Amino acid sequence: MDENDWLAERFEANRPDLRAVAYRMLGSLTEADDAVQEAWLRLSRSDTSDVNNLSAWLTTVVGRVCLDMLRSRRTRREDPLDVYVPDPVVSRADGIEPEQEALLADSVGLALLVVLDTLAPAERLAFVLHDMFAVPFDDIAAIVDRTPTAARQLASRARRRVQGSAPVPEADLSRQRQVVDAFLAASRGGDFDALVAVLDPDVLLRADYGTLPLGVSKRVRGAKAVASQALLFSRFAPFAKPALVNGAAGVVTAPDGRPLAVMAFTVTDGRIVEIDILADPERLRRLDLTFLDD
Repeated sequence: MDENDWLAERFEANRPDLRAVAYRMLGSLTEADDAVQEAWLRLSRSDTSDVNNLSAWLTTVVGRVCLDMLRSRRTRREDPLDVYVPDPVVSRADGIEPEQEALLADSVGLALLVVLDTLAPAERLAFVLHDMFAVPFDDIAAIVDRTPTAARQLASRARRRVQGSAPVPEADLSRQRQVVDAFLAASRGGDFDALVAVLDPDVLLRADYGTLPLGVSKRVRGAKAVASQALLFSRFAPFAKPALVNGAAGVVTAPDGRPLAVMAFTVTDGRIVEIDILADPERLRRLDLTFLDD
């Protein structure tokens, strides 16, 4: 085996973990794949003869690529999107596909990714690499061009934001499913009181329609307001198919087999505390929803 084949083999062995890093950094499956591909191009052009830990080297390269992409994204978004739901990882209700396991390790729900998207790029990188992948602050400092102490402070600030904003989901998946099923049953039946009962009083709903002319992306807070929204779209409830969305109980709404929306639910203490809806047709087309055909 020549050196190029050996590097390619090692890279493929690391690809799932690298994609997991990029997904947490970017919240986009397409951009995560682009970042991983860029890491391969940099590897293929580099002299790695003095690299003792190729996995760590690749992780820092992906981190640096993602940092550049985040900074570029902020520059492009002169008018920040009012509501943006990150790309969900959707799988069958009966289990996560093997290739998705690395992506979803550490319970990376959409609610957490939404909070990560509010962080400054350097804060996000420091938090993701250190807290989720145990990258030393010395290595992170080199990526963000700061001292290790400054890198530690970046991660600390990000950690406080995450802990104060991202709800902790119910660990029992069967309990999550019971709560989500109760929500759907109440929606189908037009039962406003039952909807309110299954929602946390301060529940937050985010709906990302992209540029869809028939809908407006929105953020709705409060049990009564969210219940009212659910009743407005109750005609679609019969088409909701159970799924796992980022490893948690969710649904895919697909009238006539055509995906209309992916809904992610965050359940805490027996009630729904957050609902994240992706209904952007262009982004839905890029998701792997082939299990709907089964």
